[in-house]
Amino acid sequence: MKSAMEWLTEESQHAVRYLAMRDLLGGSPGDLKASREAVTTRGWVRDILLKRLPGGFWVDGENLYRPKYHSTNWMLLILSDLGVTRELPWLAESAEMWRDRFARPDGGFDTGNSKTSELCLTGNTARALVKFGYADDRLVRRAFEWLVRNQKPNGGWHCWGRNGVIDGWEGMSAFSVYPRQKWTRSMKAAVDRGCEFYLERGLLRQGARYDPWYRLHFPYHYYYDVLVGLEFMTALGRGDDPRLAPALELLRKKRRRDGRWLMDAVHPDYLNAGRLPDWFPKYKHRLAPFSLELAGRPSKMITLRAMAVLGRIDS
Repeated sequence: MKSAMEWLTEESQHAVRYLAMRDLLGGSPGDLKASREAVTTRGWVRDILLKRLPGGFWVDGENLYRPKYHSTNWMLLILSDLGVTRELPWLAESAEMWRDRFARPDGGFDTGNSKTSELCLTGNTARALVKFGYADDRLVRRAFEWLVRNQKPNGGWHCWGRNGVIDGWEGMSAFSVYPRQKWTRSMKAAVDRGCEFYLERGLLRQGARYDPWYRLHFPYHYYYDVLVGLEFMTALGRGDDPRLAPALELLRKKRRRDGRWLMDAVHPDYLNAGRLPDWFPKYKHRLAPFSLELAGRPSKMITLRAMAVLGRIDS
């Protein structure tokens, strides 16, 4: 049987191969360049690109957010996690349209129907745009300033409530990819408060146990799980804090004997990606989540992300 690393670097899935070489193996610049250039030729990135329509959008050019989870917003979030950047002209066209259409007057991002910004959209869009290569963009900078201004008194974030909640994670994840040299003092203070918010709760403790947070899933969309929290906390340099120990133990327990991790769910609120639960609203804008891998099976994306987290801990 192939080792987990051999499995991740198979040429059948070029995006995962590139990310493994970049994040786990420290490939040479030449090897990374060749691997990055191959991501559009085979695998998930190519599949998503083939669904892109003239004009640079997916599904609906008027509404970049709906239908969930197949339209432009969702495809770009996934592509940002697959290592694609603005070096590809088609990606730059789509990303800049998305950025411009979602930018709000108050500094953050939201869908085109709103005059004010919203946490999930601002954090997710800012994170993706930074990963695409837009860290110096004026609208991206404004989004990070918006996140600072809209942090809650308890150090977390929330779309509506007065206090932050664990699954208002998008702001922390955005800061985890934003270059440190671009942080202002207020940004650093906001990140420090945010880290303490999550550490105090061990990434998982907020009221009664909430099972979806224990289910590893991908794509993220705007749903939280323990691996999402460990990713941004270790990327922000908090991996050595002992308060992360229970979450890390949970992640290690989920590792199979062959070194791989299963994807517990496509959508963390339910386990079977092919069947909508009884409570799930059934109308034209709510579709089954977009899936790259099968729930209950070994997942390259979960394994890659988990190995990267543990690699940061071990280093």
